[in-house]
Amino acid sequence: MAQATLGESFVVTGLGLVGLLAVQILRANGCRVLGIDTDPSRVDLGRHFGAETVGIGEDAVRAAAAFSRGRGVDGVLLTVATESNVPVSEAARMCRKRGRIVLVGVTGLKLQRSDFYEKELTFQVSCSYGPGRYDPEYEEKGRDYPYGFVRWTAQRNFEAVLDLMASRAIDVEPLVTHRFPVDAAPQAYDVLSSDKKSLGILISYPGTASRNERRLALGPLPLARVQSRGVAGFIGAGNYAGRVLMKAFQKAEASLHTVVSASGVSAAYYGRKFGFSNAASMPETIFEARDIDIVCVATRHNSHAQYVREAIRANKNVFVEKPLCLKLDELDGIASEIQAAHERGQSPLLMVGFNRRFSPLVVRAKSLLAEMRDPKTIVMTINAGAVPASHWTQDLEVGGGRIIGEACHFIDLLRHLIGAPIAGFDVASMRQPNEAECPDNVAITLKFGDSSFGTVHYFANGHKALPKERFEIYCGGRVLLLDNYRKLTGYGWRDFAAERSWKQDKGQTACIAAFVHAVKTGGPAPIPLAEIMEVSRVSIEIAARA
Repeated sequence: MAQATLGESFVVTGLGLVGLLAVQILRANGCRVLGIDTDPSRVDLGRHFGAETVGIGEDAVRAAAAFSRGRGVDGVLLTVATESNVPVSEAARMCRKRGRIVLVGVTGLKLQRSDFYEKELTFQVSCSYGPGRYDPEYEEKGRDYPYGFVRWTAQRNFEAVLDLMASRAIDVEPLVTHRFPVDAAPQAYDVLSSDKKSLGILISYPGTASRNERRLALGPLPLARVQSRGVAGFIGAGNYAGRVLMKAFQKAEASLHTVVSASGVSAAYYGRKFGFSNAASMPETIFEARDIDIVCVATRHNSHAQYVREAIRANKNVFVEKPLCLKLDELDGIASEIQAAHERGQSPLLMVGFNRRFSPLVVRAKSLLAEMRDPKTIVMTINAGAVPASHWTQDLEVGGGRIIGEACHFIDLLRHLIGAPIAGFDVASMRQPNEAECPDNVAITLKFGDSSFGTVHYFANGHKALPKERFEIYCGGRVLLLDNYRKLTGYGWRDFAAERSWKQDKGQTACIAAFVHAVKTGGPAPIPLAEIMEVSRVSIEIAARA
């Protein structure tokens, strides 16, 4: 539309909602417009908006020739929905030499080469909204295109249309054929799919919702689960939260109070599935609820630090799915918030979902190592598999990359098995074409205060047939081999040869059970706070050096 200039002639084929808006925009640009449709009521609307019109039974190509005074029109907008090739063929015959055709709707595209060759026509398929659409840098991160180089972006197109509406150059009132309250939205969609006469369908909402109105009551907590401690609220209702975390909290006999998601839809779904009493779309409903003493943070990684700080400030215990945060200043902010809570006489527990240290076979390995006083050497091989660079977890600002987002599990597990502070680290990385900014293939060596060391070989370039995780532990002439949390084998142990698990267990259920138990009993945190902060800091530093 921005290329339509004063005095040019255009044909709009199809006077539906989009076509009638196009007529008004072209007229506002000072263009002459010929509208074509087979529906008399839409032809009348096109005439009302200032277009000359062609209705059923008229020869559209001949009418366009007369409209353009025999020169051919400057452009044709196809705002139709048909499988026929006729609209694009007629459009080519209507155009002047070097005219342009823009497909906004859907039509058959069997083009006649001679029509386009002889006139040197330009044909373009319009993408919705304009430049920026489908670009995550623009749509999700708000990174605009330079005004001087891309004048008409999706946002600026919207601005122009709103300006036209504000000045009444575009009038949408005659285009509204149906109105429904939001409670009758299913009927609106029925009309949209069944009534070919419909144009604009307006759904009206009640006045501005209060905070309470943004919470959906799903039902009272079951009497057997009503308790003063261990009452959980969830922020985030994504796949992992619904598939693993909620089930584990339910199994740990926590009372599931409120679940929050951005739209509220997934919150309502999982809320009903797991017996939450409320679903909401605002995290504040959880922080302000006096009954809730556990906040489970299961959102995208870049929001973890903020929600952890707010939960601690509200004197609530926090379970945050790893990672704790993405940046060192966020980690320092969390530490400061915890210190402030202690100064107020509060002691909320902080737990990160480092579940692998709670796997039954890891617990067994830890018990065997407890009798050893020699330094340990541990080799961890992680066949992580490839994740597209476009995935949100690979975005350093949103997901932090896979070292912070997942390899932190194994840094924590090394810290746990060796049982000594991390004294230093080395990291080697391999970069591949089209890889994310933070590499997926790394070898991390951790040095510990007791002279032990361990390596994490985190690889994304392997084959999925190989089991994902394998650990080798060497200590004092003995070896433990843990194969994907299914089998632990001992070499050189007097009273231990092997132990199997009937299914893979990475410790998620036991991790959450330990946390809920600590909250209910007022006991110590299952993972010492110092270790959580240490592992989080080292993970961030390793990612920065990789």
